Amino acid sequence: MTSTVRIGALLPTREMAILDDFSISPLLDFARRAEALGYDSLWTGDSLVARTRLDPFVVLSAAAAVTEKITLGTGALTASLRHPLLGANMVTSLDHASGGDRLVLGLGAGFPMPESEDEFNSVGVPFDGRVGRLDETARYWKTAWSARTEGAETAHTGKLWQTERLDRLAAPATKGGPPLWLAGSDTPRVLARVAKLYDGWLPFLPTDSAYATAWDKIQEQAGDRHITPGLYATVNINPDAVKAKAQLEDYLQGYYGRSLEVMSTFQAYGWGSADDCAEWLAGYIRAGARHIVIRIGSLDPGDQLEQLAEAVLPAVRGIL
Repeated sequence: MTSTVRIGALLPTREMAILDDFSISPLLDFARRAEALGYDSLWTGDSLVARTRLDPFVVLSAAAAVTEKITLGTGALTASLRHPLLGANMVTSLDHASGGDRLVLGLGAGFPMPESEDEFNSVGVPFDGRVGRLDETARYWKTAWSARTEGAETAHTGKLWQTERLDRLAAPATKGGPPLWLAGSDTPRVLARVAKLYDGWLPFLPTDSAYATAWDKIQEQAGDRHITPGLYATVNINPDAVKAKAQLEDYLQGYYGRSLEVMSTFQAYGWGSADDCAEWLAGYIRAGARHIVIRIGSLDPGDQLEQLAEAVLPAVRGIL
């Protein structure tokens, strides 16, 4: 496993939507700043009506045009909301728009909340069976992107879709297509799916000990497959830990309509001084995480992107 630690930042597409601002220019400014500050990657979420925001393919295409080398990722793309043939072409188009070898697709099956179920229903996709639907989508895409390779399969024959001649699709800029990571928890089924099918794992586990246990299980099952161990973590930096926690509480009420007490039982949240946040993230690195996606937990983040770059990023990268 690589000893390099990579740090990414999440574009505030959902945060801006909460404030009823769907402007693209602040997102592009954020993208430029993140690259200039030395972040390794730039990510965006995906939701139509459950947690409304701008389309990730459009946002990342625009971000690709104003940046040069920073990795672009989805955290996470609800791939099942799109037919896999359409999705494959959209991903390929974004892969070309970003120049190739810059794109990572974190994929989610759909969060088990009433809002997510309503979102699936709104586009006529069954919420039940969404896990199998996501895995078949991943297999479909892998087939499509390798279809032009000599001797590779050109047809997908699955439970949900059967498509011939996938070699008619445009070939991706990245050989074999962009890597697919599974955004999920630490259940035995999730870990087995990561080990068997996906190129990376993007969980949001609330403790580093839970992360270490889960990552060990993935490695045991993966054999010689290379899998990138990621982490989706939310932080709020403030020298006053009480104020940092209060701001995070307000953020979660606006984002999810749920409290920090509830959300922190299954997602990763850190707050306090830059040193506090760096030490908290360091625990996950010691547990095996190598690519951390940071969401700033505030609707008014101020200079937290800069604070993270100045104080947290060097400290976290220096762990190994």
